[in-house]
Amino acid sequence: MALVPILAALLLSSVGTVSVAVPPAPAPLVVPEPPRSGAPPATTWLVERHPGWEQFSNGLRIETNLAVRTQPRLYRPLSQNPAPGAPLGFRTEPAGIVFHASEGPLASFEPEQTGLLKRQGLGLLAYARRHRLYHYVVDRFGRVHRLVEETDVADHAGQSVWADADAVYVNLNTSFLGVAFEARTSPGAETTLSSAQIHSGKVLTEMLRHRYGIPAENCVTHAQVSVNPLNFRIGYHSDWARELPFSALGLPDNYLQPPPSVYLFGFAYERAFFEAAGASLRAGLLRSEEEVRQAAAARSLSPARWRAELNHRYRQAVSQVKTERAALEKLAAREELHP
Repeated sequence: MALVPILAALLLSSVGTVSVAVPPAPAPLVVPEPPRSGAPPATTWLVERHPGWEQFSNGLRIETNLAVRTQPRLYRPLSQNPAPGAPLGFRTEPAGIVFHASEGPLASFEPEQTGLLKRQGLGLLAYARRHRLYHYVVDRFGRVHRLVEETDVADHAGQSVWADADAVYVNLNTSFLGVAFEARTSPGAETTLSSAQIHSGKVLTEMLRHRYGIPAENCVTHAQVSVNPLNFRIGYHSDWARELPFSALGLPDNYLQPPPSVYLFGFAYERAFFEAAGASLRAGLLRSEEEVRQAAAARSLSPARWRAELNHRYRQAVSQVKTERAALEKLAAREELHP
């Protein structure tokens, strides 16, 4: 990890900063106000660490025997409020959590299916570990498995966008942790989590939020952050477009938050995605649409013209992120060759 500050210092001197301006604050809308804060997580600490598992003070137990290393986390979010001479610095700690569903085959959760449930769980863990998909998987029995170390990058979010009060995050593999529940959320599928999964998800979220100071509003679902840059539509991955039990996980209803991909970068969405979403996410989508319309009107532009400008900002942001990532990889390779 000593390499991280060296790379950051070198990169700061060679790569510029892209700032993302936020449209003027919209007037109040006739949809629920999105949650912007939540109760602070309870103090949680590591009680015991042994080969293969860790135990925490809030009852969380993490199975660690499958954990692998990838590449150290190092990223620089884009500025939410441009200020000359005050670019955002590089970060090594996660800014949030993206919740996923495995979307694989699921046996009925009943005693007679225990053997099949175990085999399905093992298959998921093997696949996710091989592809470095998530930092954590919560299986049907509520067991929490660490697959990628928290300090490293997992390939869980792909093309994605989120923002908080201070920063904009593009392509969240590097900046957010990935937590997957063994569950199905596709239309028509039963999405009920076991009580054990809900409990484990809550204490895991509590621990991660306390450890890294993650704000409640940065704990969101894959459906809320996933985008398709080819057609500028959101919801490319739609797992947890509805029914994630935010409250049971100790979080506000974050579905109500307007997706930043819409109001910051002009993304739209298909009707099918809107219909597959739950009521709260629909409210968040409508709020984002209204923010786009009001920002366009404030500039005497049509919504379509304003969206085109926002789409251009997205391309600039992605270019910035790619340039920095390529520079980091080049510098890392140089350090390995000449330690």
